[in-house]
Amino acid sequence: MGRRPHTSQQALRLFAALLSAPEQWWYGVTLTRQTGLLPGTLYPLLIRLDAGNYLESRWEAADPPGRPPRHLYRLTPAGRALASERVAARRAVEGAALA
Repeated sequence: MGRRPHTSQQALRLFAALLSAPEQWWYGVTLTRQTGLLPGTLYPLLIRLDAGNYLESRWEAADPPGRPPRHLYRLTPAGRALASERVAARRAVEGAALA
């Protein structure tokens, strides 16, 4: 039996950050600061979650003009459910290990 998807420590850190404000649109750079994940780890994870319809994404026009547009992300309802389930399961395992 294979590993359950989206259960890595990195995914759980991302889920916890996104769940802290689930309706908010997040910049990737903000998520790197919030999670401590490096861009080479974070962005592939964001891409996989977006492809799986767990995230929605959009581009924001540059402000001020001349800067490149920025990508924004937030959890979809399915993403919120998955994130909540994965984070709760991890907390249950960690709590059982402490008991």
